[in-house]
Amino acid sequence: METLHKDAQKHIGQFVAEDFRTAAVFSKYKIDFCCNGNRSVEAACEKKGIDSNMLLEELESVLSTTTGQSIDYKSWPLDLLAEYIEKTHHRYVEEKIPVLRQFLDKLCRVHGERHPELFKVNELFTASAGELSAHLKKEELVLFPFVKKMVKATLDHNAIEAPHFGTVKNPIAMMMSEHDNEGERFRQIAELTDNYNPPADACNTYKVTYAMLDEFEKDLHLHIHLENNILFPEAIKLEKRFA
Repeated sequence: METLHKDAQKHIGQFVAEDFRTAAVFSKYKIDFCCNGNRSVEAACEKKGIDSNMLLEELESVLSTTTGQSIDYKSWPLDLLAEYIEKTHHRYVEEKIPVLRQFLDKLCRVHGERHPELFKVNELFTASAGELSAHLKKEELVLFPFVKKMVKATLDHNAIEAPHFGTVKNPIAMMMSEHDNEGERFRQIAELTDNYNPPADACNTYKVTYAMLDEFEKDLHLHIHLENNILFPEAIKLEKRFA
């Protein structure tokens, strides 16, 4: 019972950072683990009206199952994690955006009259596509190079010059704010699409588009989690060593 009480005070982001399989439990209860991971399990359950003991038991069940599928991102060097995020998640976003925009435009033309919510979904995704493209570039050109520079300086036992943005906390605060915006947009998209469930009269393109949007949101959740809950806090800790 003491362990359950202790775990109830643990932050959601901490659970997911230690084992990403726990994300599925939080998603099941519609608890945001990526943008709002800095809340305790107890606080999140209270807000949703969920029995925290029941949720903690489900988390325990997931954590006690051994599998080779769980990746320990927390143990990775920061430069490798930044590289992985860029090569995996940034590329994924860049590849999927043009395809989804094309499909959504087509759905609006063909099904928009009977399903007017598609216009709002298209508007939200188009806004997200534009913001995300700019967001990724800021990470690739400003934040990630500085993280890599700090890692190299640590390994070489060298000092580093203060960056033009003052402290790593500044671009991180901006990235986290932008993450919140995208999290909110996709919450609205999920609501408008009945959690990506196509209507009875949906054609194959309709079904594929909803499946792709669902996958896009899941990838975005993992992407944001890796940054908000692992990369960013560790980068702030690393910068303190140079103070």
